[in-house]
Amino acid sequence: MPSFHNGAVEISYLDEGEGEPIVLVHGFASSKNVNWVYPTWVSELKKHGRRVIALDNRGHGDSTKLYDSEQYGIGTMAADVRALLKHLNIERTDMMGYSMGGRITAYIAYSHPEVLRCAILGGIGIGLIKGGGPGENVATALEAASIDDVTDPMGKTFRAFADQTRSDRRALAACLRGSRRLMTYEEAGAIKIPVLIAVGTTDDVAGSAHDLEKVIPGSEVLDIPNRDHMRAVGDRVYKEGVLDFLSRQS
Repeated sequence: MPSFHNGAVEISYLDEGEGEPIVLVHGFASSKNVNWVYPTWVSELKKHGRRVIALDNRGHGDSTKLYDSEQYGIGTMAADVRALLKHLNIERTDMMGYSMGGRITAYIAYSHPEVLRCAILGGIGIGLIKGGGPGENVATALEAASIDDVTDPMGKTFRAFADQTRSDRRALAACLRGSRRLMTYEEAGAIKIPVLIAVGTTDDVAGSAHDLEKVIPGSEVLDIPNRDHMRAVGDRVYKEGVLDFLSRQS
């Protein structure tokens, strides 16, 4: 798998297919494989004539593990994504992020809109602004000696996911503590590119997609029926809605 360095941090990525590029940014405790390859996003997008690029965020997958929360600010993680675009000589792209990846994508849409044609925010609604979802309870769960010591329900869910993906739990705890910067209403309201907000209807992590739609001008909502935060990722309704949205961009 190819990689490049952004400063001292090595970022692993995949770059497959031909056509208009789309960059995929995975969620917390996930990876490019878990979030995008295994649920067949990469193959589906390639089948529809897209060049698909997906990275492992710092602290995740095959990228460098860091243990200082100060090295995981959303702006810093967004800079990794923009460095990847520069490395691949991509001036403008579509981008889809899920959960934490949606936060990163929204940050880029606000701070560097010139590099994006459109953005898909998966698994993140008004939580982008109001917060919620995994917090210190999850960081503590990740640092516990055993999952049997974890009593918090959300902590247990993310700890089990981290164990399943064989992640570096100490790096994830640092990432969680460092990446919780929220957008302001003013920042989200300043996003001017086309945005699709895709959230499962039983997702209790993301916050309301429809509330975020009211903040980002001209954005659209894709409700993913009867899917929670973990199970929405590979849903057929999600894929079809994203492909429809992408087909309407020019």
